[in-house]
Amino acid sequence: MADLALVSAVAGHEAAGGEDVLAALSLLRHIRDEVAQWEPRLIEAARAAGISWARIAPALGVSSRQAAERRYLRLRPDGTTTSTGEERVRAERDRRAGDRAAVLWARENAALLRRLAAAVGAVDGLGRDAQRSIDHVTDALGGADTADLLSPLADASPYLRESYPDLADRIAAVGDQVDRARHDAGA
Repeated sequence: MADLALVSAVAGHEAAGGEDVLAALSLLRHIRDEVAQWEPRLIEAARAAGISWARIAPALGVSSRQAAERRYLRLRPDGTTTSTGEERVRAERDRRAGDRAAVLWARENAALLRRLAAAVGAVDGLGRDAQRSIDHVTDALGGADTADLLSPLADASPYLRESYPDLADRIAAVGDQVDRARHDAGA
């Protein structure tokens, strides 16, 4: 807080010397860098606490949940030095569009997915890890949303490759179609 007080004192004093002004500008840059690191962490903490984007928006001084989320995506570090905030926003939007396309594809191809999952669920004689994976497929098969079958089927595929290559190939074909739907949605 002493740094902020110094910056405030220099900013409020018209007769401040050049060195004081430069020192205040340097401190201000440091404070800005610190705040820039805090904001995405605080937003993540708010989201982890179950606070909606709509409630976060006014605290950030923006007018909508979309604006709050865009601000977070722009500020959030992504571990690379090559992507800008707008690129992260675009990438997140594309990822979500791809997810929606995959869910839509799964729902439109529900019968195919349920038949494939039933065939995988009928497999026996594999090891414990394979059986656990197959059980996940069976559990998802009992669910209401066929999109919930996509991940368990993909996870089961490697266990089926050696003993049941036809099933593994069918799962791979589904994966290819889902990937194509994701790609087309982001294009």
